[in-house]
Amino acid sequence: MNRTLMIRTSAWKTRLALLIALLTAVALIAPIAISQAPARFLGTITAIGGTTITVKTDAGQSYQVDVPAAAAIKRIAPGQKDLSTAETIQFTDLAVGDRALVKLDPDAPAGTSQALQIIAVKQSDVAAKQQKDREDWQRNGVGGLVKSVDPANGVIVLTSGSGATARTITVHSTKTTMLKRYAPASVSFDAALPAPIDAIHAGDQLRARGTKSPDGASIDAVEVVSGTFRNISGTVSSTDPATSTLVVRDLASKKQVTIHIAPDVQMRRLSDRMAAFLAMRLKGTSSGGGGGWNGGSQSAGQGNGSQAGGAPAGGAGTGQSAGGGQGAGRGNGQGGGGQWAGQGGAGGDPQQMLSRAPTIQLADLKKGDAVMIVSTDGVTDVTAITLVAGVEPLLEAPAASSLLNNWSMGGGTGAAEAAAQ
Repeated sequence: MNRTLMIRTSAWKTRLALLIALLTAVALIAPIAISQAPARFLGTITAIGGTTITVKTDAGQSYQVDVPAAAAIKRIAPGQKDLSTAETIQFTDLAVGDRALVKLDPDAPAGTSQALQIIAVKQSDVAAKQQKDREDWQRNGVGGLVKSVDPANGVIVLTSGSGATARTITVHSTKTTMLKRYAPASVSFDAALPAPIDAIHAGDQLRARGTKSPDGASIDAVEVVSGTFRNISGTVSSTDPATSTLVVRDLASKKQVTIHIAPDVQMRRLSDRMAAFLAMRLKGTSSGGGGGWNGGSQSAGQGNGSQAGGAPAGGAGTGQSAGGGQGAGRGNGQGGGGQWAGQGGAGGDPQQMLSRAPTIQLADLKKGDAVMIVSTDGVTDVTAITLVAGVEPLLEAPAASSLLNNWSMGGGTGAAEAAAQ
């Protein structure tokens, strides 16, 4: 009996020793596998030192790569695909902030990451391309919530605007239309990934760029980007600037939601006057005489008229209200100013009004503040895309839930192809 027990104990110890050895081996191998860079990757150069560069991909991984003298380094313009016209440059021509597509040398010594080829795009060129594309999206783009999708015919129907400005837009796509979806927990156009039309669903937010019909009711799209997002309306329970988060009690679910505030989030606060006017407009009750504004007053949120959309009839105005005062959203340039506060608010676009509200920071929010948020999809932990405070009057307007949807997604930058694929 004792001998049998001793044999079993010895076998158990042997198995335990083997298991410990196996776990130790896995623990040693795992870090190597995690840090090993793929054969090629695209990202932004975050550091340069000696003969190495560090590249952070759009997915957040960072790779340090040695660049030997034999590596081929070329520079292309943003969006360029033909490498035959690429300019050959030196390692010293690379700079932090440049976009880079790195191809690793498969014959490099084991355990090392050496670049075989680097295709780079200057940061300044990317910025210029982004600005040009942004202007094109504003000039030739449309956006809204997806109402229906017909994959067989490539037709997507959107609802755009809110309240009195609501309308329907038909988006026509073809096999050559570039269709993309925002990556999870991201609204970065650069991180959007190709996706088929049947990935688009009713309720998604969508922007399309292309050739619009004269009446703006339809568009032949050359590029479409879409995503599934969440609307949250509630009151601030707490804020934590140290972690860039706030907790909001969602009025719909009655649950606490943790909101992460990314560096590129749009955060604005409506003045009491602007919030009241928007609420009346969304309810369709704005008066005809002064557009809901008291004469002689001047509201906050004066803009430069650079937002998308044409100026109201009569050209670019000064934005003075019918009552003689200066209304919020005074524009001094084409495409956004106009007399939206006058003439019964007939020329007013709620999305443009939002764009003229003063920007705020997380530290400006206090417990009990009412906020409306468009965020990434999630239940109790999300990332904010757009946050607007001072919205108490809007929470009573039925159309307010769609107000931010049509405003929150800016035009794409088109920089996803900054380096050749």
